[in-house]
Amino acid sequence: MRQLVLLSVIVITLVSCSSKKKTISDRQAHRNNKTIQKANRDAIANYVPYTALQYIDRFKAIAVKEMNQFGIPASITLAQGLHESGSGNSELAKVANNHFGIKCTSDWKGQGYYKDDDQSNDCFRVYKNPEESFRDHSVFLQKKRYAALFELDKNDYEGWAYGLKAAGYATNPKYPQLLINTIKKYELDRFDRPETEEQKIKREDRVLAKINNNIGKEARDSVVNTIPAEKMHTVQHGDTLYNISRRFNITVDELKTLNNMADNNIKIGQKLIIAQ
Repeated sequence: MRQLVLLSVIVITLVSCSSKKKTISDRQAHRNNKTIQKANRDAIANYVPYTALQYIDRFKAIAVKEMNQFGIPASITLAQGLHESGSGNSELAKVANNHFGIKCTSDWKGQGYYKDDDQSNDCFRVYKNPEESFRDHSVFLQKKRYAALFELDKNDYEGWAYGLKAAGYATNPKYPQLLINTIKKYELDRFDRPETEEQKIKREDRVLAKINNNIGKEARDSVVNTIPAEKMHTVQHGDTLYNISRRFNITVDELKTLNNMADNNIKIGQKLIIAQ
């Protein structure tokens, strides 16, 4: 009986992220991830890759629903989803239904999926379906440091893009332009809707009250803290965007989006982001 209890504790520890657990061995991470993959094997086996336009068509209604409830422009949610999940084709999106790269925090009670990111075997949240990921993204932003964003109009995507960067959501200095360029490229602002002054006041009151309740309860989080060296490439003599994309298993368009590039021109010594 004692052995069974001990085994149960080990299994629970492996498949969830705890505030007390700061490190996990490669073997434990591998076993945990295999458990998640096995549980989602049907969805993984039947997965059909998305193009950017297919991703937008699939999740536009969800983004609009989140916008109407919380005030986050649908264009911002879709642009972040496209960027963070590689149009829904990243390992985290396929296996863990995690479309925004949100990591486990001390208050996360769900399962975790481990990948090297800012640190070895970083813990990322696992969701039952993509809808849960989109909702958690909205809830994730209900923190004091993002509070000012919810006072913006819900169709002010430029204000949100710059506000997210200013609030520390990402360290990439070009993050606002990355989102804005994606929104303009795919005309995502067509999903944004204005609201009356009365509607805005009611929404602000509802969301800001929730944020005030969360003050003091925030857990340490990071969607994008830093850009690790392994996610950067310094352009060398003879490099082209095409051969760099082949070398790091990324498309040229994705490479240009990550680096906010309008054309294919690069120069020796230039630092390029080559992974999300």
